[in-house]
Amino acid sequence: MHVPLDYDTLRVVWWALLGALLVGFAVFDGFDLGTAILLPFLGRTDRERRILINSIGPVWEGNQVWFILGGGASFAAWPPVYAASFSGFYVAMFVTLVALILRPVAFKFRGKVDSSLWRSIWDWALFFGGLAPAVIFGVAFGNLLQGVPFRFDHDLRVVYTGTFFQLLNPFALLCGLVSVSMLIMHGAAYVRTKTLEPIAGRARAAGILASLLTLALFAVGGYYAYLTLDGYAVSSQIAANAPSNPLRKTVEVATGAWMRNYDRYPWSLAAPILGLVGALLTAAMFAFRREKAAFVTSAAAVVGIVATPGLAMFPFIMPSSSEPNASLTAWDASSSHLTLFVMLIAVVIFLPIVLAYTAWVYRVLRGKVPSHIFEPGGHAY
Repeated sequence: MHVPLDYDTLRVVWWALLGALLVGFAVFDGFDLGTAILLPFLGRTDRERRILINSIGPVWEGNQVWFILGGGASFAAWPPVYAASFSGFYVAMFVTLVALILRPVAFKFRGKVDSSLWRSIWDWALFFGGLAPAVIFGVAFGNLLQGVPFRFDHDLRVVYTGTFFQLLNPFALLCGLVSVSMLIMHGAAYVRTKTLEPIAGRARAAGILASLLTLALFAVGGYYAYLTLDGYAVSSQIAANAPSNPLRKTVEVATGAWMRNYDRYPWSLAAPILGLVGALLTAAMFAFRREKAAFVTSAAAVVGIVATPGLAMFPFIMPSSSEPNASLTAWDASSSHLTLFVMLIAVVIFLPIVLAYTAWVYRVLRGKVPSHIFEPGGHAY
């Protein structure tokens, strides 16, 4: 079958698509996770917590489609990345899946028993279901920037050489804090647009604090990465349109190597700038009570923060700290030429449908959650 796009072009396209899916997950499911983290603190009565749950109740399932699409794309387009990540981050992935599975259980079971203790248990389950993925995804990005301890054996099977507790290093935990504060900011912005006082006022206060904390932590992380963090760079020439083989290159490790892309592609500086300015503007929009603007700037900050490591690391997707030459890049970790093209056709057909449906759902469900839905005969969680 003739493929009209060359192999390397398709690899870059799929690298960009994987990044877009991760950004989509962070923006759309991010406010769900942030709202769940804020649930025990913004909702001080059962009615208030029900309002918060109903603000995300109709959309959280659709938002999680972005996570499924991202996992499916990594499996189909980047099989070695999928294998290495699930081998190295197995415990973390297991905890994440438990947390994400716990969310629908908590949504459905919370109202089954008329007991304050019963509902409190499921409220805290929702809190855990929001906090755990937020921390783990941030820690994962922190470890990717430092390199993941894995190598390949003679049969090109992934061998993970680290331990779970090695993942919990100071820089990775800092990235986890950035992730949590970012999603709390985004969740507070969403809650502010969907609720009335007094919940909206509490969300405003939480949003200001989370925005400033996100700004500070993101700046500290970037400064640390600039000064001391070792990065990776391909030092040997990779043949154009070559078959995928991660052991056919030479990689050097050097302090500041991640910053080279900003010299090569100055436009990529837009990502960290967007993250910093977006967080600052979000705090300002909260302070001036511009709720819709706060949600837009919060989403922009999320896009910038998530895109920053991806653009800095290109073409690396998963560098190896155990054997740098085994690092996985966009040029040597992809599926076949034909597979990438067939999958791209599927994306061109179905992704606009997903986007159109998502836009329609949010249009239908626009506005604030009314309190009358909790009267007898109403339908709510």
